[in-house]
Amino acid sequence: MPKDQTADAIFIYTLPGAGTSAAYDEAAAAACLQGIINRDGPQVYVLSGGNARPQKWLDTLSQSPGWLAGKKRVTIADLDALVKLAGKRAKGAVIWDPEVPATLNVANTIAGVEDAVVLSPELAENSLARWGMPVLEDLRGRFTGAESGSKKNDAYRWAIREYLAKGLCSSHFLCLFEDSCSVRKPGNVSYVVTRDWAVAQRAFVFDLSPWSDEKPKDDPDQPLGADLETYRLILAETLRQSAGKEMTELTGFFSFWKYSNIEGFASRHEPVPTEWETVWLISPYNCYQNTISSDCYNQSFHAHAPVTMLKQRRPTVKTRLEPKAYICILMADYDSATPLYDFMPNHWNDPKRGQIPLAWGINPNLIETYPDVIEYFYRTATANDFFTSDASAAGYMNPNRVKPEYLPLFVKHNKKFFDRTDMTIAPMVLDWDQPTPAVKDAFAQFSPDGYATIIMDLHNTGGQTPPPHVWKGMPVAELINNTCNFASAKQTSDAMFGAIKDRGNKLPGFYFFRIVWTPPSAIIESLDVFRKEHPEIPIEVVDPYTFFAFFKEHYGREKAGK
Repeated sequence: MPKDQTADAIFIYTLPGAGTSAAYDEAAAAACLQGIINRDGPQVYVLSGGNARPQKWLDTLSQSPGWLAGKKRVTIADLDALVKLAGKRAKGAVIWDPEVPATLNVANTIAGVEDAVVLSPELAENSLARWGMPVLEDLRGRFTGAESGSKKNDAYRWAIREYLAKGLCSSHFLCLFEDSCSVRKPGNVSYVVTRDWAVAQRAFVFDLSPWSDEKPKDDPDQPLGADLETYRLILAETLRQSAGKEMTELTGFFSFWKYSNIEGFASRHEPVPTEWETVWLISPYNCYQNTISSDCYNQSFHAHAPVTMLKQRRPTVKTRLEPKAYICILMADYDSATPLYDFMPNHWNDPKRGQIPLAWGINPNLIETYPDVIEYFYRTATANDFFTSDASAAGYMNPNRVKPEYLPLFVKHNKKFFDRTDMTIAPMVLDWDQPTPAVKDAFAQFSPDGYATIIMDLHNTGGQTPPPHVWKGMPVAELINNTCNFASAKQTSDAMFGAIKDRGNKLPGFYFFRIVWTPPSAIIESLDVFRKEHPEIPIEVVDPYTFFAFFKEHYGREKAGK
C-alpha cells in the first residue's frame, strides 16, 4: 500500500491462540516490537486468536465518535512483517535463558532500554539470520547463583546495577509480571501481551515474593528472604531515581501459585493477605499498585488516545434529611487494568443499568493506560452512573504508610488524576489503621466530597475503623465490606441487613456498601429482596454525592450538638 495511505492507518497483528511454547515466544517478541513502534504513536494493534476483548474494543472505539472511527486497518501477516514495520527502530535482540525463567523479565527490561526484541533461543535460531538483527545480549548461562545463592535473584540484582541504578529505566512505572516458570510450556500469554507497555515505558520488570518467612515455590533452594531483599533493592533504587518528583506505579500482580496458598500449593499465606503485604511493602517507597493487568492488550496503543479533562454529572442534592437508612453502592474493584478493560464492559452493558444510582469505582491513574476506555464509560453513563476512585485513590497504596515528607507529593499525584477524571470522592481507602490527621488533611485537598475506608490490621498493630465524622469539611466514613462477594440476592440482602443491625439501625443511618464485579440487575434484585423481607427499615438508595452530603449534614449537626 502506498505510504500516504498508511500514514494514519492501524496495523493489525493477530497472535495465534495460546497453548504452545512457540505461541508464548511469538507473543513475547511481538509485544516488544509493538512497544517500540508505538512509542512514536498509535500504530500497532494486537488481536488474539483466543481472546475476543481486543477486537471488541477496536470495534467499539471505531464507532463514531470514537477516536478510531474512519481509521484504515492494515493487516500485518506475520512476525517477519512486524520486524520490517519496526525497521531501524528495533536495534537488536536479547536472548533469554529458559533455564532461568527470571531472565525473561531481565530481557524485557533490556529491550525497553535498548529498543530490542526479546527472543527465546529457539526463536532466535529460526529468525535472527533472516532478520539480519544483531544480538545485543545473550543471557544464557549468565546467572549461576554465585552472588545471592539464587539464579533468579542474581539475574535481577545484575539488572538493578546495570539498568535501574544507572537511571536507564522509568522511575514512574515498575512491572510485576509473572516470568516464564510455569506458563511458557502451556502457552499462557496473560503476562506476555502486557509487555508492550513495559517496553514502551522502559520499565523495570520483575517477579518476586513479598514474604521473608518462607521460600517461594519457584525457587525453593534460595536463602530465606532472598526474594524480599531483592524486592526492596528495586523499590529503594526506584525511589532514589524518582527523587521525590513523582510517584511510581507498580503494574501487575504477584503470582498466586508461587507466593500464596492455593489448592495444590501449601503456603502459610493466603492470597488476600499476600496482596495486602505487597501494598504494605511498597507504600513507603512512594509506590502504588495497578494490581491485575493480565490479558491487558494494546496499552501502548490506547495510551495515545486524545483524551484530556473528563467531566461527569453532579446531582442536585436535596437538603432535607429524613429518618431513613441511606444506602450507597460502590460497584467495586475496577481499580486495576484487567477489571477496567475486561470485566467492567460486561456489567456496564447490563440492561438495568441506570435504574438506580450507583458509584462506579475506577482508579483515575488508569487514564495513563486506557484513557479511551475510561472516556467511553463517561460518555455512555446514564444520569444514575457516578464515578469515584476505588482502592485507594489514584492507585492502590496504604496512605498511612506514605512518609510524612512525601505527603505533598501524594497530594499532587492524586489531585492531578482526580482533576483529569472529575472525581472528588475516595470511598475505598484501604489501610491498616484509621487515617492520621495528616492523611485526612491530604485527602481533603483532592477528595473533599467524601472519604470512606476499609481497615484490615493484618500486622496486629491495633488498627481501628474511624468513627463517622467530618474532618475540615470532608465526610469520613466506613466502607462496609460485608457485601463484598455477591452469591445471590438473598445472601446480599442478608449481609446488608446484618451490617445495618450491627451498627445499631439508627435513623437516619448511612451505609456505604462495597459489591465486587456484579451487574446492576443483581444489585436491584438484592434491594428488592431487602425491602420485601425488612419493611420495617425504610431504605433509600442514593448517589455518592447525596450520600456524603446527607452524612455531612447529620454528623456536622451532631458535632455542633444540634
